[in-house]
Amino acid sequence: QVQVVESGGGLVQPGGSLRLSCAASGSMFSIYGIDWYRQAPGRQREWVAGITSGGMTNYRDSVKGRFAISRDNVKNTVYLQMNSLKPEDTAVYYCATDSGAWGQGTQVTVSS
Repeated sequence: QVQVVESGGGLVQPGGSLRLSCAASGSMFSIYGIDWYRQAPGRQREWVAGITSGGMTNYRDSVKGRFAISRDNVKNTVYLQMNSLKPEDTAVYYCATDSGAWGQGTQVTVSS
């Protein structure tokens, strides 16, 4: 069973950038689609972006043009490059495989 661990969160000013990583253990990482979700305080968890095993990507409208998801199957890692960050991007970010494995989350705070 694959397991995933997120990293790369932190505090950044509006307009800044962060790159989140989702590192997977276990075999056959390349067959999994991976999604990023986020949950802000007092709000429901929402889907942010996804990448299929074949590398096709998709994004929620509010992050299109600012976020980019990519994967490195050699390093068993999926990345979420986040640019032009806004305070409303503040949340705990989670990655999940399409087999149902979830990480513990990484906090992203966008504030001046």
